Formats: sequence, structure tokens, C-alpha cells
Amino acid sequence: MATVGAACGASDDDTTTSEPAAGTTAAPAASDTAAATTAAGPALKVGLATDQGGLNDKGFNQLAFQGATKAQTELGVTLEVKESKSEADYVPNLTYFCDNDFDVIIAIGFLMAPTVGQIAPKCADAQFAIVDNSVVGDPINEAPNVTGLLFKEQESGYLVGYLAGLVTKNNIKVSGSKAVSSVGGLKIPPVDRFIAGYQKGAVDANPDLKTLSGYSQDFVDQAKCKELALSQIEQGSGVVFQVAGGCGLGALEAAGEKGVWGIGVDADQSAIGPQILTSAVKRVESAVFLAIKAAQDGTLAGGTDNNYGLVEDGVALGTVSPDVPQELVDEVNAKAEEIKAGSVEIPAEVAG
Repeated sequence: MATVGAACGASDDDTTTSEPAAGTTAAPAASDTAAATTAAGPALKVGLATDQGGLNDKGFNQLAFQGATKAQTELGVTLEVKESKSEADYVPNLTYFCDNDFDVIIAIGFLMAPTVGQIAPKCADAQFAIVDNSVVGDPINEAPNVTGLLFKEQESGYLVGYLAGLVTKNNIKVSGSKAVSSVGGLKIPPVDRFIAGYQKGAVDANPDLKTLSGYSQDFVDQAKCKELALSQIEQGSGVVFQVAGGCGLGALEAAGEKGVWGIGVDADQSAIGPQILTSAVKRVESAVFLAIKAAQDGTLAGGTDNNYGLVEDGVALGTVSPDVPQELVDEVNAKAEEIKAGSVEIPAEVAG
């Protein structure tokens, strides 16, 4: 769990402001949140605080921003964004939104949980939503104005792992590979859910596989993830799954250089290059948009978690490489239906 940084003012360079859509009113004070929809239209004031990596991480933060900007366009909310360059930015960024009477404050990422736990009780008129941290039974986030936005990452992890097992078993691009691997950022629950599902899916599809796993201890520095991926490839990995945000782009680069498969995370990262087998998609943008809409409708429930899996269309298999035969894709899609039906057991924690 990240430590909470000391409070200090965030610079204007870290702020992005979006104006309300045409025909909407200005945002009401926080005490008027319940009456945010008026005859003139909705006018919630929404603040989004990113985790480290920034808005252009091609994944987690970028998706959250997409969901918030969709709310701006479709719901008429005002939107302001604070980018966190380090843990030290968490407190000032969330404090800014609280001090300036924002109605809805979205915190992106598990690592921001201690800060949300610190700020939310002092900002009781605002509604908070935090991505990737449960608030149910969590003493850190027990404030009644905090909602958890959670995903069943193990389900999309299983699907990409199953495909990894199939391509190694059938020698698609990688011949004779006996291992697949994952490059995680920090060993935190959402990362491990992806990896646990990936490892189970890969071995279910190809029982002869060895699974390798490592953590860069970083979500930003691409060189660290590239070095880790290169080491795994040297050990025989034919498929590298990145679960490390912006850092993980280095792992995908290593896969491309060494002629093995890479698997993206969160966003559909197929555009990165021909080495991308597929991506474990996590619809952060949908969860953020729905949270803002619920706040606008007066139905965002604090003290509860909203959970998104395959059934809720909260996770998915990304674009699959055209080099993969359709019959293998069909096998993976059939597994997705089995997961939806509850007939596949997928661990949520990494073994050992």
C-alpha cells in the first residue's frame, strides 16, 4: 500500500479543465449535489485525479479520462483533471477538489486508497468513487460517501491466458515454446487478479506450459519492464503479458524485438505493433461514466462496491492478431461463454 504524500499545492501544469457542454448550467455547490439535475439540465462538477503515468499511458488513466469526457459530452457535467506525477500529488490533488466544492471526485487506482480514506471524511458533501479498491469492510475507506469500482480482472486474464496457451500449443509464431510469462507493476490485488487468471487459462489450454512471473515495482519506467521481459524471454517465454501500465509498454517492446507475442492490458493495445496477440481489456471508461451518471441520477451508493465482469461487459478479450486462426479464437470465445455461465473456476490470487 502506498504511503500518503505530504500535502502541497499542485501546479497548474498538472490540471486539465473541460468546460460544460452547450446549454448546461454552471456546477452547483457540493451541498446541492442531490439536486444536480435542474430544468436547465444537469450541472455536476466532476474532478478526476489520475494515478502515476498520466493521461497518455495508453491504458488505465487514459480510459478513465475517456469515461469522464464522455460524461462531459453526454451528461453536461463540468470536468477538471489533476494528474499525479508521484504519490506526493495524491493529497493536494484530492484536497483541491474538496476545497473547491466538487460534487463528484474520482480517484484512479488502488494506490490512492489511503488518500481517499484521509480526504473523504473531511469532504462529506462530495461523492467519491475509487477505481480498483473495495470499500466494503475496508477501514481505510469506510466513509459513507465512497464507492468502490471493481473489476473481475481474472476473467479477462483467463481469456488472454487461454489464447496464449493455444498459440504455444499450436506453434503459432512461437515454435516449441514451453513457457509464458507476465510482467506486473506492483504486487497489488488488481494486478494479481489479472496474472492469476492468465496463468490458469494458459495451463488449462496447454498443460505442458511453465508460467513465469515478475514485478517491476514500477508503473511508469518502461526500461524496468523491458529488462524483466527480456529476462523472461531468455528463459523461454513465448508470450509476455504486461500488467504494469505505462511501464509495461517496455515489455511489449521487448516482445517485438525478440519475435515473441505480447499481450496488452486495460485498453485494447493492438495498435502498438504486430507482436500484440491480444489485450486483457478492462472497461475503466464505462465504470467511470456510469458512476458519474449514477451521481447525477442520485443513485450512486456510498459504502458499496460496483463490480464489473464479463457478464456486465466490464472486462473483455481485446482485438486478436490476424495471424491467429479463427478456430482458436472461437475456442476462446466459447470459454468466455462458460465463464459467464459460471462453469469455469478462476483464482483471484496468484498461487504461492
